[in-house]
Amino acid sequence: MAYFCAEYGLHESFPIYSGGLGVLAGDHVKTASDLGLPFVAVGFLYKEGYFIQKLDSNGNQESHYINYDFSDFPVEPAKDENNEDIYIEMNILRRKVYVKLWKIDVGRVPLYLLDTDIDQNDPEDRLLTHRLYGGDHEMRIKQEILLGIAGVKALRRVGVNPSVWHMNEGHAAFLNLERIREFAEKGLNFKQSVEAVRSNSIFTTHTPVPAGNDAFPVHMIERYFNYYWENLGASRDEFFNLGLEIREDGSHMFSMTILALKLAGRSNGVSELHGKVSRNLWKHAWEGLEAVEVPITHVTNGVHSETWISNDLQKLFDKYLSTDWRNKLDDPDIWSKVDDIPDEEIWTIHKKLKSDLIKFLHDRIKLQRARHGETVEQLNEIEKIGDNNILTIGFARRFATYKRATLIFKDLERLEKILNDEEKPVQLIFAGKAHPADKPGQELIKRIYEISRMPKFKNKIIILENYDMNMARYLVSGVDMWLNNPRRPHEASGTSGEKAGMNGAINFSVLDGWWVEGFDGNNGWAIGDNRDYEDLELQDKIDSVSIYNQLENEIIPKYYNTSDKGYSHDWIEVMKNSIKTVSSFFNTHRMLKEYTQKLYMPAIVQGKNFYSNDFEIVKDFTYWKEILERNWNSIKIKAVVDTDLSEEIAVGKEINVNAEIYLPGIGPDSITPEIIIARLEDEKVVSIKSFDLKLKKEIQKDLYKFEGTFEIEERGNYGYNVRVIANHPFMPHRNYLMNFVKYPE
Repeated sequence: MAYFCAEYGLHESFPIYSGGLGVLAGDHVKTASDLGLPFVAVGFLYKEGYFIQKLDSNGNQESHYINYDFSDFPVEPAKDENNEDIYIEMNILRRKVYVKLWKIDVGRVPLYLLDTDIDQNDPEDRLLTHRLYGGDHEMRIKQEILLGIAGVKALRRVGVNPSVWHMNEGHAAFLNLERIREFAEKGLNFKQSVEAVRSNSIFTTHTPVPAGNDAFPVHMIERYFNYYWENLGASRDEFFNLGLEIREDGSHMFSMTILALKLAGRSNGVSELHGKVSRNLWKHAWEGLEAVEVPITHVTNGVHSETWISNDLQKLFDKYLSTDWRNKLDDPDIWSKVDDIPDEEIWTIHKKLKSDLIKFLHDRIKLQRARHGETVEQLNEIEKIGDNNILTIGFARRFATYKRATLIFKDLERLEKILNDEEKPVQLIFAGKAHPADKPGQELIKRIYEISRMPKFKNKIIILENYDMNMARYLVSGVDMWLNNPRRPHEASGTSGEKAGMNGAINFSVLDGWWVEGFDGNNGWAIGDNRDYEDLELQDKIDSVSIYNQLENEIIPKYYNTSDKGYSHDWIEVMKNSIKTVSSFFNTHRMLKEYTQKLYMPAIVQGKNFYSNDFEIVKDFTYWKEILERNWNSIKIKAVVDTDLSEEIAVGKEINVNAEIYLPGIGPDSITPEIIIARLEDEKVVSIKSFDLKLKKEIQKDLYKFEGTFEIEERGNYGYNVRVIANHPFMPHRNYLMNFVKYPE
């Protein structure tokens, strides 16, 4: 788990909390350093980290943990102004827990690490920072309390005053409870504290998969936070309503995602499609609102280019792009010069990287099989695995079931013909870990291992153990093609394909996550079609057939359409298109600039406004909301249209609308009345366009007349209505208070 922030003025900052997103979090921090954004990061000093994966002779995953010697790492105890080690105290289940603070400098970004494995703690509390993803729900909630609450306390101890807070996933959402407590100490009431927190909080959801959205039983939250709400100035009901989620089965859970959404003024998904999926998935947090208007936007993920582009390719880019291409990573004009690289030079580099990968996998497989007790003769056979001249496809990622690692094996007979074609053979390389508690994911690994040991797939299917960043660098730069076939739309973004694409490894992926935006028809191949399925077996069948058809009819012929120089000009053209399109957009430089412009800076401005003059605006804004809450249900709307909307309306025809709106105790300045036109497809709202109604006169006390017009821009099936939404000059965006929506009765 990691957390970042950037300094903004003297000892101010805009931080990002992140849970379980280690590699992406690391890329984010490194990019902040590259761009000169003064971030600070906070995470756990995991003594054992994530597990070391070993596969036994039957393909079963074994999880091994090692105790790291941090004297080998560039980490030192964080010091206070007296050069003393820094310790933080907090309570978990009414028991004192002590946290030691460590520090690493990641370029220009300081990273602070929380450590509970110290003598002052009880044995069970010392385990809190031992393992990533370790333990049960009890361990999980304690880790998240530690990350959120101790994380805030850590920043306070090192003198950092964040001006914007960014939660990646809900794992760190408890941080905003600690912030509410701080505001309560300053004299704000609960509602004022919530608005103060929301003003400069940002939340990013990274997955639509339930396992990635933590939720705890209400009784568990009650046990860990018993009477905590009193420190916030809240009642029990007010506290639980911050994260309460009522499931379809009637059960009550405390959702960390709901908590984060309710305490963040701005929220986003991590790709365009994921933003859409998230708006549908979490629309119940804005009851009565159509999904298309749920205030969750998107910022598509990227990767840190210099970390993931191979050194050999970087030297080639130094020669043919610009001397400062690393400073212009999101400039398409810079990347267009990839076309100037001679085919022979880029292919020579690619073949060298491919040879490096094959040598790497030989070394890894020898270690694995020697452990299994294989003979010297059997170990020597390993040298025959992998061929530098064969089309090589890589698949490496977490072995979560929705990623469908075994999809390509749906028709083994057809796959055998593809891999063992004498003139145009293919080889597959797999790697990845399944969560220690994910038995179905582990079964996928075992199945691939079993298939790889079948005589008919000997040396053509390879599965490597202990996938890590080092292995990933070899894979994304050394394979010819990167396979990705998640069950759409469960892939929020994905980043491994971005790393591969930057290295000229061509993407062959389902149109999910980032690839929906990245695929242009010339830079790779798409599996299946751009739609979702209710019948999962049908989806698997269609996607698997798509894989086989494209391999047989397009991909393999293009790769082996070689010239007398020994390479395919057509293949290299796709490689170059991949490098250009992926490198210029799907990088963390573009991503972080987008976060800054779209989310961070507006949040900083709003936070500064809300906190100025002893929280004057916070108090006024909260009082205004309370007036709305008291009077909102008394609003009455009567609308008249001058056209019969039951008949077909001509495109471009101007339609007049008059509305009489009764606003007791509110007044017209606090609302925006509007006409909304919803475009419908299969009885679902796919888009909404609004047209403001203008105030014409006050008919009598609290009763106002509004007028407006609208027109239909293109043919289709539409729905129409008039509504009133809340409006205030200090809302961060027009949908900020979309729980205040009123339609005619």
